[in-house]
Amino acid sequence: MHYQNVRAAKFIDRPNRFIAHVELDGSVETVHVKNTGRCRELLVPGCTVYLEKGTNPNRKTAYDLIAVEKGSSLINMDAQAPNKVFAEWAAAGGFLSNVTAIRPEYTYGGSRLDFCIETKERLHLVEVKGVTLEENGNALFPDAPTERG
Repeated sequence: MHYQNVRAAKFIDRPNRFIAHVELDGSVETVHVKNTGRCRELLVPGCTVYLEKGTNPNRKTAYDLIAVEKGSSLINMDAQAPNKVFAEWAAAGGFLSNVTAIRPEYTYGGSRLDFCIETKERLHLVEVKGVTLEENGNALFPDAPTERG
């Protein structure tokens, strides 16, 4: 998975779950936040964030906030990235060498799971989680209470 047209900016604030204000090239820009989690210990005023320029000229925000620096770590903020990365990895044989099908958004009983990886022998049900909560160098999940989490 590769991002295109990435720019560094300085985080100012996050008025709601979906947008943030950043300083980019000396101007304040409103950007879309691709993670609705709290991320309070990550998105602190003055921190460096990374933005990807959108390709749709009709959208309300020109950029998506995709990552943030915390100390010497770069933390991905794109909630869709973990599933994309897992799907690419599984398709390349990283999960099992004898995969016959990869089914995203798989329904099993009354539940929806991120993936069902099929082999001739069995089904492998997979739930993928991205982690954005960090305390003392440890990644924790979830960063906000959820029924599924």
